[in-house]
Amino acid sequence: MNTSDPTGPGSKGWVWGPVSGLVLIVALIGLVLDQGSKLWLLYSVDLGNTGPYRLLPVLDIVLVWNRGISYGLFQQYNDLGRWLLAGLTIVATVALWVWSVRIHDRFVGLALALIIGGALGNGIDRVYHGAVVDFVYFHVGDFSWYVFNLADVWIVAGVIGLLIDSFFRSPNSAVK
Repeated sequence: MNTSDPTGPGSKGWVWGPVSGLVLIVALIGLVLDQGSKLWLLYSVDLGNTGPYRLLPVLDIVLVWNRGISYGLFQQYNDLGRWLLAGLTIVATVALWVWSVRIHDRFVGLALALIIGGALGNGIDRVYHGAVVDFVYFHVGDFSWYVFNLADVWIVAGVIGLLIDSFFRSPNSAVK
């Protein structure tokens, strides 16, 4: 019998698995970096009153309150919508954690950790501020990208990691 199986005898089942330590540490580091950057910009720099700041000809630091999800979709301007999105964040985070508990692959664990850390960072914003704090604005000439934050970077990097695993790594490594 394989004792390293997260569902085997002596396991913690749905709570802890072979790469859970990695997932927890990376998710917490991502969360701290995200929240730290937002708190610093909001309260030390006072970005809402002193910005925007041009860092490079193609990069500005601005304050945008995103009341929706990715790319400003599904904007919510009432408390019901805000709390539904916060609840969705919790459900998604728990589902990603359960997935991470059941895997053995560190690469997939890292990808899931990035998504979890980013989701929690934006979820905390939604609960505490009523909207997600976005501040990085990338633009080139007439091309203008969405305003985003570090949590968004972690989520995109995690999704890219899962896609790399899906298309270029061993078959079914995400479930091994």
